[in-house]
Amino acid sequence: MEIILMLIVAYLLGSIPSGVIIGKLFFHTDIRQAGSGNIGTTNTYRVLGPVAGTIVMTMDILKGTLAAAQPAIFHLPVNALLIGLAAILGHTFSVFIGFKGGKAVATSAGILLAYNWQFFLIASAIMFTLVYLTSMVSVASMASLTLVSLIAIFYYQDWILSIVAVALTIFIFYRHRANIARIKAGTESLVHFGLGWRRYQAKQH
Repeated sequence: MEIILMLIVAYLLGSIPSGVIIGKLFFHTDIRQAGSGNIGTTNTYRVLGPVAGTIVMTMDILKGTLAAAQPAIFHLPVNALLIGLAAILGHTFSVFIGFKGGKAVATSAGILLAYNWQFFLIASAIMFTLVYLTSMVSVASMASLTLVSLIAIFYYQDWILSIVAVALTIFIFYRHRANIARIKAGTESLVHFGLGWRRYQAKQH
């Protein structure tokens, strides 16, 4: 019964549509009707600016962390990753916005933070380095999850972490299928910093 309750709470936490809430409350904008239409960090940065984007990213990370931290909080012998998966399901198929949602990259990071904060720091460093090198959050997200999976398998040798990481990598690639098509076509959006953005700017002059 406790596990079922934790899964429900995790799903509801994950379902909180941070981008929609911040957009409507403070900017009178429905993020779903602007930019790419995604409710996550990247589209929030693009449409509402860096402050709003940072707030949404933090909220999305924390809801994953809180969801996955439940076993530790209530002293129950349940793997945090397995409870955290319900938060990813909630973020992707939110009950509050018609079972639609984001791509769950930040929420996945939050779950990792609750499970292994050192690995979270490594994964974050990989992610931000790749964002800087490519200026494409989609590429950085997919590449980061792939590298995290490899590290989990060959360095940490934690079979639950490895299985969850590989499953999330496949899921993230699936959620980014439209981005993959744009990357192939050379039309994927860039964030306005990093080496990729500089190369793009140089080509325009």
